[in-house]
Amino acid sequence: MKNVTLAIEDEVLDRARAYAVKRGTTLNAIVRQHLESLGQNEERVAEAMRELRAMSETTSARLGPSYRFDREGIYAEHVLPRHERPDLCGDGET
Repeated sequence: MKNVTLAIEDEVLDRARAYAVKRGTTLNAIVRQHLESLGQNEERVAEAMRELRAMSETTSARLGPSYRFDREGIYAEHVLPRHERPDLCGDGET
């Protein structure tokens, strides 16, 4: 295991030490755990991206190049039909 020297503002160091004491651990353990989690997070993101790419290459679902979401169509037909909420139509009629 290697030792590392850090330059930290006194106030930050005092708060970090108090944090460690409240949790019954050491500042060294907290820093080590945080650095380990940084590497683990990167590994999880990379794995998720690999899985997403693999799924996108093998899926049979396709939206097609001409499919576009249409706000008017979504609100008029799927979510809030005009006859149920005419106040949301945007045409000024209530």
